[in-house]
Amino acid sequence: MTEAELIEQCRQDNRKAQQLLYERYAPKMFGVCKRYIRTREDAEDVLVEGLFKVFDNIHKFKGQGSFEGWIRRIVVNQSLMFLRKKHNFKLTVEVSNIEVKTGVSIEDELAEQDILNLLSKLPTGYRTVFNLYVIEGYKHREIAEIMGISINTSKSQLILAKKRLKRLIQLNDQYPETA
Repeated sequence: MTEAELIEQCRQDNRKAQQLLYERYAPKMFGVCKRYIRTREDAEDVLVEGLFKVFDNIHKFKGQGSFEGWIRRIVVNQSLMFLRKKHNFKLTVEVSNIEVKTGVSIEDELAEQDILNLLSKLPTGYRTVFNLYVIEGYKHREIAEIMGISINTSKSQLILAKKRLKRLIQLNDQYPETA
């Protein structure tokens, strides 16, 4: 079934098409949830809520841009809503005048599972800003609006997230897991 046929069948509340859509996109969207949400159970809940919103709002998809991107945006927003309920992002500390050496970015050097493992070790604010900026491509202004924080807090959270990730990678290299 083509994507266009799948969308049309889902708009008609066809349960088999909805199941197919779930099977097609849930694994990738679960990965998106896991980047934001620490526990597997919470990530699964957010995924289900996000895909429910997809089914509920599929008539709003106008066919402009990618369907997967539209689903991803809903899942990211659902993840952020979950985090807002659990965490107060306004309590984050603003840090000014931090120097960061540029070079090869850490995220380019790691496998996806390694990134997920490392991201799960970051504090919620760091992890959320890192995901929104590095992975989703949001600008600091947009992140500040989404999270209800200042632009400088967004920037400092990203800098601190990268520093923490670098330290975690160095610790990982120093104490590699034995198989």
